[in-house]
Amino acid sequence: MKSHRKELWFNVPARRGFINITPEVRECLRESGVTEGLVLVNAMHITASVFINDDESGLHHDYDVWLEKLAPHEPVAQYHHNRGEDNADAHMKRQIMGREVVVAITKGGLDLGPWEQIFYGEFDGRRKKRVLVKIIGE
Repeated sequence: MKSHRKELWFNVPARRGFINITPEVRECLRESGVTEGLVLVNAMHITASVFINDDESGLHHDYDVWLEKLAPHEPVAQYHHNRGEDNADAHMKRQIMGREVVVAITKGGLDLGPWEQIFYGEFDGRRKKRVLVKIIGE
């Protein structure tokens, strides 16, 4: 069995944002040489997420609005965590959107549905953060 590990680094200039990382994950898969197995893609920071959905700007806008309603950034003082920080909402948004995804690898490709793409979701940006890609298989 083969194993391949790579870190992807992102620096989202805004507080929140979504990046389609499917091409980077496909490149990691190519580098690994694995044709049958699994790929784990997970955010290595507690204020970011990795998720699968459609690459459609209206949907991403709706996510942003929906998440801000569920866990609004302001007023910052509404959260106990924010005594000395200002990112409690980002932790909650990450909890909702999830930490990682696992995708099957079949015949050397990501076994995604027709519209599925892999995304990095940032909820407390403006600094460098990483995503782990771990591939195992034959």
